[in-house]
Amino acid sequence: MTTTDELVATACPAINDMGWAFYFVPETLERGKEFGLDGLRFYFLGRGGVLGDVEAPVVASALGYFKPSLVEKMWNTAREKVDPREAARAYLECGAAFGRQQFSDLPGLEAFCAAAGAVNDAADPAALALYAGVAALPLADDPPARAMQLLTVLREYRGSAHLVAVVASGLTPREAHYIKRPDDWAMFGWGEDEVPEITEEHRARKAAAEELTDALVRPAYAAVDEEGARAVLDGLEAMGAALADEGG
Repeated sequence: MTTTDELVATACPAINDMGWAFYFVPETLERGKEFGLDGLRFYFLGRGGVLGDVEAPVVASALGYFKPSLVEKMWNTAREKVDPREAARAYLECGAAFGRQQFSDLPGLEAFCAAAGAVNDAADPAALALYAGVAALPLADDPPARAMQLLTVLREYRGSAHLVAVVASGLTPREAHYIKRPDDWAMFGWGEDEVPEITEEHRARKAAAEELTDALVRPAYAAVDEEGARAVLDGLEAMGAALADEGG
């Protein structure tokens, strides 16, 4: 029998790895070009646009780990060309198109969508602005498209919960980002002179934040029974294999 803790421990990393798979594929980049946006600007407006036509600090707060000046530059120059909400809807539609392209031949996606949808329905969006925004958008009806979109939505769920947990554990998002992704430091807009000093205490707090994140999302994953848990895990395994085959 799969426990809720086992489901969280197995499903969440897989969702994190796959939920962004469509972000920078050629088809998504082409859709961004139709708006006059390059890939990075479409990324910021596509993810952050669920918050509406807000000021850049609001988006920086929700995304958490990017240098605010980078968010300000990307966000402001992108929203000059297209309404953020329109870009957000288009971005999630790119996820649907990617799902149809990659998962159309996979069996069992109806069961995955039902179970993952139950997790999404049970998730409490309180304090999770980015997740609340994307979760409010309509999802596609066909299983391959809906499955990919659910991966994206549930990725934002844990990601938003993790940002809350990071702050609650006494870390700044900048510190947490450097601990987890030091090789991506510059990509997120930070300079070498802005590298934080990381101690064992910081690493202990980061570990505590991971545990707290699991605790925050556990009630939503507890909404599925054993059959639902199996459907989630089987669907993730099948989709992961499909993406691995495509990448290989």
